Amino acid sequence: MKKLPIILCSIFLFALISCSRKRVPQKTPATTFDTSTTKNNNRPVLIDSAKTADSAKTVNEAAAARVMIVADGYGRLITPQQNLPEDSGISYNNLQLSKGFTTQQRANMQARYKTIPPRVLYVPQQYVRSSLKGSYYILKNKFWYWKKTDGLFYLDEKYYL
Repeated sequence: MKKLPIILCSIFLFALISCSRKRVPQKTPATTFDTSTTKNNNRPVLIDSAKTADSAKTVNEAAAARVMIVADGYGRLITPQQNLPEDSGISYNNLQLSKGFTTQQRANMQARYKTIPPRVLYVPQQYVRSSLKGSYYILKNKFWYWKKTDGLFYLDEKYYL
């Protein structure tokens, strides 16, 4: 009973302090744009002929220099075999690659990691790291992929078992 007036007083003081000052934000001055000057963006593009001769070669190098998703977590084949580099020595087994995660494994990963990572990746040699256990690649600083005998990288089993 003795604490009731103290509690009521503290609530009244809190309400008085919180409602006493109302701040109105200051108005910022309006910004004006100069629309009288226009820029000419219709100039022709100059292309160096020496660079265009190697364009087919650079396209293949660009495709080989990025990590590609071969099979996602649902078992869909994303990258066909003809889009993978020929010199990588990959044995492309459709039956093994099209095997996705089970429903329980997908639900487990969705709950734990808020996403379902791809199951199989093609990783260029420049991104591959090596350890005593084998060659690996880390996707988004979260998911570890290990290289198997077919030359592709598979998601580590600790994520879905």
